[in-house]
Amino acid sequence: MAASRVANPASVPPPRRPRGRRLRRAFYRIPAIELAPALLGKVLVHRVGGRELAARIVETEAYVGAHDLACHAAKGRTKRTEVMFGPAGVSYVYLIYGMYPMLNIVSGDTGTAEAVLIRAAEPIGWDADLAGPGKLCREMRITLADNALDLTKSRKLSLVDDGERATPRVATSKRIGVDYAGEWKDALLRFYDADSRAVSKPR
Repeated sequence: MAASRVANPASVPPPRRPRGRRLRRAFYRIPAIELAPALLGKVLVHRVGGRELAARIVETEAYVGAHDLACHAAKGRTKRTEVMFGPAGVSYVYLIYGMYPMLNIVSGDTGTAEAVLIRAAEPIGWDADLAGPGKLCREMRITLADNALDLTKSRKLSLVDDGERATPRVATSKRIGVDYAGEWKDALLRFYDADSRAVSKPR
């Protein structure tokens, strides 16, 4: 595997600090199927190692609760999924294949166990390949230590509406990698900016 391009912060110039307003709790307190497209164009900011890494979200997937067989909550309330049953606007980070962190954002009312997976983004002011949820977390240095952070208050991880991107042209498809989920594998719950080159494949 190629070394991360942000592994040595001193080797690249500091990225431009995004301006705008932090998203508040009410923004996240809607069903995941509504939050997922609403997140397109918003800016994810991670402060780590003395740097501020920012990227504009261009691809998401909605996981709509315990009845959704592709959703972690379908297997019940566990130590890992506890954060999904909490308030909206909180990060849910888990490992896939025991190796790669995936960043999700809890949505909806407390107890509904819905979340949105951040699948891809465009870096702002720095160079990285963020086309895929594993790549995004690796390059933005998001780890399990970033689980259960309140995005409305955290000084480390947040989302911002900078108002610099027009409303994206939203396209939908089936979610990726959920063939195990019965009829839910065909649900059109993947949302992406149809004009962005940073969207992961397949489209």
